[in-house]
Amino acid sequence: MLQLVKMAFRDVGRNRRRSFFSSLAVGMGLALLLLMAAVIKGEYGSAMDLTIRLQSGHLQVRAQSYDESKTSLKWEDLIEAPDQVAAQIASLDPVTVATPRLFASGFVSLGNESAGVRVFGIDPLSEANAPYREGLVSGEFLAPDDREGVLIGRPLADKLGLSVGDNINLSVNTSNGDVDEQPFTVRGIYSTQTNAFDSITVFLPLAKAQAITRAENHASTIFVLLNDSAQTDAVVTALQTSNYQVLTWTKMNELLLQTEDLAASYIGIFYLIVLGITATVIINTLIMSVYERTREIGILSAIGMKGRRILAMFLAESTLLAIGGIVMGLILGGLVVAYFNKYGFYIGNMGITGILIGNTIYADLTWKDTVNLTVMAFVITLLAGLYPAVLAARMEPVEALRAEK
Repeated sequence: MLQLVKMAFRDVGRNRRRSFFSSLAVGMGLALLLLMAAVIKGEYGSAMDLTIRLQSGHLQVRAQSYDESKTSLKWEDLIEAPDQVAAQIASLDPVTVATPRLFASGFVSLGNESAGVRVFGIDPLSEANAPYREGLVSGEFLAPDDREGVLIGRPLADKLGLSVGDNINLSVNTSNGDVDEQPFTVRGIYSTQTNAFDSITVFLPLAKAQAITRAENHASTIFVLLNDSAQTDAVVTALQTSNYQVLTWTKMNELLLQTEDLAASYIGIFYLIVLGITATVIINTLIMSVYERTREIGILSAIGMKGRRILAMFLAESTLLAIGGIVMGLILGGLVVAYFNKYGFYIGNMGITGILIGNTIYADLTWKDTVNLTVMAFVITLLAGLYPAVLAARMEPVEALRAEK
């Protein structure tokens, strides 16, 4: 076995440039696979985290008749005395925070400019508002007793040319089906680095949102964050009641989960395409090596080397090319993934309807993906060397010896 390895080293070193570029092709293929896996993992992991923190929470408790698609404000579709309900939910050990929120649709106008928005009535003191508070670009956050202030996203501010202290008109639907319009002052401008959310979402203190929508002492939902998402089912069981419906983060984000599953199934095809291209390079390299060494193979066969040893010798060469390529691929891939893990891909306002995607996607490579892709690249490279190895092993000694140099 040691002798075969020595012969494989010698043969690979005969044409160092060709061997290097063959291994480099394997390395670049592996590096590309690692980057693709890291970007997909980072994209969907970030999208789910953003959606939970900004929009859905781990759980939402709503009235049985509440229809999110209609943003209903009828009292029978809302939760009465939401502060009391939220306090009861917050008393559960797995719950980090539970806070009432009121949703309403409307539009912001400034002179001849206007934009449709979704109004969030929030408790400004709740820890659930950390993403908006930490994302303040200018101005200050809302106060619970603020009756004239509004918090808007930076994309909306840029669109309407607004800055802190400017006055706007906010029109919202009310619980009796009318539309109420009132003037507000921009208290602050925030950015969660999620254009799809920031461009349409404005915040009011819950008390003011209840007043302008005629939904006094009612809320659309109780927004709940947990210490650990694995505790979701246990909390749902504890909250089961005929008065309310309890929606989990998986139920509210079915589209995102289905998209992730679909992407995972299709990405396997791209992996095979990339590995197929690198395998072609290895096959061409070893076939060229076989035809260049036809007389040598004939001599080895003539002096008694069995076909299986010739087969093993060429497989050893493909193994060395695979190892060299994997080492280069891990180095290249690691460097590229590290770069995009720190700086990310800026995609701006690109996104998918119904899914929150940040303006920048950061690569996130797991050990599981690294090991799986490394093993896959190694196996594919070995399989690529199988055909040239069989071709060499099946050569007739007489015909091989007659080959021209």
